[in-house]
Amino acid sequence: MKIKARSIARGKASGEVLMSKDPIGFLGGVDPATGLVMEKGHPLEGKSIVGKVLVFPNGKGSTVGSYVMLQLAKNKKAPAAIINVSAEPIIVVGAIISKIPMVDRTGQDIFEILKDGMKVEVDGDSGQITIF
Repeated sequence: MKIKARSIARGKASGEVLMSKDPIGFLGGVDPATGLVMEKGHPLEGKSIVGKVLVFPNGKGSTVGSYVMLQLAKNKKAPAAIINVSAEPIIVVGAIISKIPMVDRTGQDIFEILKDGMKVEVDGDSGQITIF
């Protein structure tokens, strides 16, 4: 199955879906050394985003979150790709500078279509999500 989306950050990557219906803040919310979500009370607290296709509605928090994403990439602890419901500048900048493929605006309820553990490919060049 293929889902059309808006292209945000170029590139193509695949991996297992890791979903959160709650926004993610990278500054203070994700450990750049380990890729573990450390925000207290977050649905993904204690889970690793490393190599995952991270699906969440939007980002939150400080603009420094973009640089946390870059540090995750430099440490090889970044997500493989990002799917947002509606992208906002912090996550967009972070994805672009970190070379993490990213899409948003699928026109469908992505939380109804995707499930944790599904294998998908995100094509940030063509704005397409492929479910395997």
